[in-house]
Amino acid sequence: MPFYKSCKLRTGRYSQHGGIYLLSTVVLNRAPVFQDFKLGRCVVRELMNAQRWNQAQSLAWVVMPDHVHWLVQLKDASLQSLMRQVKSRSTKAVNNLSGSMGQLWQAGFHDRALRKEEDLLATARYVVANPVRAGLVSRVGDYSLWDAVWL
Repeated sequence: MPFYKSCKLRTGRYSQHGGIYLLSTVVLNRAPVFQDFKLGRCVVRELMNAQRWNQAQSLAWVVMPDHVHWLVQLKDASLQSLMRQVKSRSTKAVNNLSGSMGQLWQAGFHDRALRKEEDLLATARYVVANPVRAGLVSRVGDYSLWDAVWL
């Protein structure tokens, strides 16, 4: 991703404790790394660690072959530190497991703050239905790398 686009992603970014955000990040060059279930589970483990360490409450997430969508409520972390840690730790885990070295993720990430009046359940459904919309499965339950607190 060119530097200027990465910087634009950060323009106006604000981390509010208790705020709910839809976060997305993409694998470098859109490589379908997480077609390998074990490598996808490395990312899942780091999403769960963020919750365990009280950085964020995971509301819904899906690990797609080449990107991740994560609906979170911020706790004791900023958006930047949360994503930096998840991406760094998942890169180390994926590299260790796959015998690779180097960068896993594209620079930056996309975030969208949800307003109080927005329907969280509808947003969670949107997140977990990504594999169906992408044609990877015909039913959400047939895809392994997702979860939501409501389901």
